[in-house]
Amino acid sequence: MLIIAIVVLGAAVVYVNLAFERATGPEVEVEAVQHRYLEAIVSAPGTIVPQLTVDISANTMGRVTRLAFDEGDRVENGEFLLEIDPETLRAAVDRGEASLQASRSSQRQAEVAVETARVNLELARDNLERQEHLWELQLVSREAYERALNDVALRETELQAREVEVATQAQRIRQEEANLDSARYELTKVTITSPIAGVVTRRNIEEGETVVVGTMNNQGTVLATIADLSVIEAEVEVDETDIPSVEFGQIATVTIDAFPDEEFSGVVTEIGNSPIQPAGAGTGAGTQATTFKVVVTLDEAIPGVRPGFTCTADITTAIRSDSLAIPIQAATVREVVLDANGNVVRQETGPRRRGVTPGVSASELPAGEIEEELEGVFVARQGRAVFVPVDTGIAGERYFEALTGVAEGDLIIIGPFSEVRNLADGDSIRVVESAARR
Repeated sequence: MLIIAIVVLGAAVVYVNLAFERATGPEVEVEAVQHRYLEAIVSAPGTIVPQLTVDISANTMGRVTRLAFDEGDRVENGEFLLEIDPETLRAAVDRGEASLQASRSSQRQAEVAVETARVNLELARDNLERQEHLWELQLVSREAYERALNDVALRETELQAREVEVATQAQRIRQEEANLDSARYELTKVTITSPIAGVVTRRNIEEGETVVVGTMNNQGTVLATIADLSVIEAEVEVDETDIPSVEFGQIATVTIDAFPDEEFSGVVTEIGNSPIQPAGAGTGAGTQATTFKVVVTLDEAIPGVRPGFTCTADITTAIRSDSLAIPIQAATVREVVLDANGNVVRQETGPRRRGVTPGVSASELPAGEIEEELEGVFVARQGRAVFVPVDTGIAGERYFEALTGVAEGDLIIIGPFSEVRNLADGDSIRVVESAARR
């Protein structure tokens, strides 16, 4: 009987001690580990831009005499937009045409001179032939014979000179034709038509104003901007920490501030290799966040959209259809002691703080054991918080993917945050809420 009484008394003492320990532990909330569908999303702000935008500039200087479009108008490819005063260039064309006609007349005169020189040459040769025959009969003087001979040489030289004049005049005509073509081309520049079909998103000119042609050191007048709104893109700025996970072809959801109740789908079509240079990069740029341009091409046209609308793109960088998931708020970092095999060294009794035996410094650890800072979660086991190192994968909106460390059904301590922050491996706890049982 004495032995039984001692056993009962000991059990009672153990029960009281355990009950007292549980009563003094912090109240925590837990959630069971489950298999979940996870999506890793990179969210980035940006602006809406058309895939194709054309700035209209003038190639000739002058006053705008006709203007046929307004900002917001839809124009077709080749449609007339405006005309610059053509009088000066039209006069240049008239001069070119007159000069060409004069050159052609000169060429006809030169051709007539060639025919005349050729006839004169034939006459001189006939005369020479007669003189040769008479010279053989000693009926003419040698002077007459030599005069006929020299006349033939003179007529041959004259013919060659006239033929050279014809060739020269032909080259002059080609030059005049080229000048006329150039003048006519310059005249076409006064009429500006739309190079693409699209919407006029900006007009910077009024009828009667003078346009300026751009030079190397002076930017010309941008008369208008035309955008093809059939293909819309979102140019967003992605933080450098997220850019390694962004790839071509990834699906994205774009929300436009002007259409808050709608979402638009698209795909990543461009990823910048160089960071975006912030404005005023020379002054204090080192404190700026580093971002990269990413272009998301939307799948369809958006009625009513305008370039410059602000937007946000949520890019899906990874998907896990069935993976063990732990709540993001449960993740924490602790310094733990690892043995030679990389396993956490746990104490049998006594308080646990930061994974190190109270009163023992890291330099006093047994041989083969090291202290290391690891990411993990606290699991509720038999009224205590057990720190479990966890290797995480992708991060969803509320959950991390757990690659190692936990199993399905483990009760993860998720809050309150102040308690999770102060918990140590082996601390007593009281579970007051379990998400797995609700």
